[in-house]
Amino acid sequence: MNCDKFKDECGVLGIFSKTSRNLSRRVAFGLISLQHRGQESAGIAAYDEGKVRHYKEMGLVQDVFNNDILESLKGTISVGHVRYSTTGESHVSNAQPLVINYRGGSIALTHNGNLVNADKIRDELELSGSIFQTSIDTEVIANLIAKNYSLGFKESILKTVQQIKGAFALVIVCEGKLIGVRDPNGLRPLCIGKLPDGGLVLSSESCALDVVGAELVRDVKNGEMVIIDENGIESITYDDSKRVAHCIFEYVYFARPDSIIDGVSVSSSRRCAGKTLAKEHPVDADIVIAVPDSGIDAAIGFGQESGIPYGIGLIKNKYIGRTFIQPDQESRELAVRLKLNVLKENIKGKRVVVVDDSIVRGTTSRKIVDALKNAGATEVHMRVSSASVKYPCFFGIDTPNRKQLVGSSKSDEEVRELIGADSLGYISVKGLLESVGKTNCDMCTACFDGDYPMDVPEEVDKNMFE
Repeated sequence: MNCDKFKDECGVLGIFSKTSRNLSRRVAFGLISLQHRGQESAGIAAYDEGKVRHYKEMGLVQDVFNNDILESLKGTISVGHVRYSTTGESHVSNAQPLVINYRGGSIALTHNGNLVNADKIRDELELSGSIFQTSIDTEVIANLIAKNYSLGFKESILKTVQQIKGAFALVIVCEGKLIGVRDPNGLRPLCIGKLPDGGLVLSSESCALDVVGAELVRDVKNGEMVIIDENGIESITYDDSKRVAHCIFEYVYFARPDSIIDGVSVSSSRRCAGKTLAKEHPVDADIVIAVPDSGIDAAIGFGQESGIPYGIGLIKNKYIGRTFIQPDQESRELAVRLKLNVLKENIKGKRVVVVDDSIVRGTTSRKIVDALKNAGATEVHMRVSSASVKYPCFFGIDTPNRKQLVGSSKSDEEVRELIGADSLGYISVKGLLESVGKTNCDMCTACFDGDYPMDVPEEVDKNMFE
């Protein structure tokens, strides 16, 4: 487990098709391509002639599902979810899809993001008689939809998303329709794809569309609900008054490099960030290396701009996973060496630039610098393709409180001393935004500057800033 990285909450995927066979098998393969967004649990729900069947369990997608389970989940609509918890305990009862039965049938709901007013709404619902089975904010959304269902499915969802506050990308199965909703700020990503047979797909990232055989059509807009059925796509703009605030860390770290998020290639944006980083923080060195995997494109860009050769310096063990237990300090240090090992022949006797995507607590960066110097590097220069992280996120990213964010409590020079690097350089917020081709009017950069796109309730804010 890497405690020095942000972690996204989850990934969502849904497919509607009247002709494709065993949609749930396609969804399972698509979820594997979204596995980086959540590795604690996985689930799939399928709609077939008015009935919703579902299966979810703790673990990776390929461990949760087998052929027999997928064969049992047949239907014309299938939705899936992979989870990393930021609200609610890591337990199968909190896994998704969340299936709610009501008088008119069943709703299957998947959610990526985090609500900042979930506790307030939960209290109000419980006072009015609602009973909750989980500790996740997704159930708050489901209960609101069920409460408003006398208005019809469309109006009940619209009324619900106008009550909740925070970040959300929702994929819902209801009354034979596949529904996608993106929050008014567009904080969490959601895109639409089209299958060769005319079927339609909703996904957190376009990389999953490639896997299931769909072509990217467009992103769901901020404040938009799309309703998909045999007639195609109905689009409803339920809120166009909010500030656009796409999450900058989708480009820095969360998304796969082969994804396109809101019209921008993640791989290209990372290479551009690396080039900008080389301009802003030049250094004399012999080799540029990356902290794999999300630092690779930025390191290549740094090498292209600086003229310093890019090479492999750190080898990542791809099979350690995030559930690796580290009960004591010795085990934690062994785990770091297990996850990343130095390719000594490329490092010994050289001045090394190591490019990483972010520094959160600084603990892993220190271990990487030490490992490189122990392998014979004469100098280690740390370059970071995000700005200094100084503020926590409330919108679906698992972040420490502000005291634990090293960029909040220490100057850049103090961070350099802490991690033991010969020099340290972060990309500027301006340079990072330019690498994505956006302005601060289009992106949420609150983790760098504290400029949150919405007010955060005092009780939430207090806990995160202690």
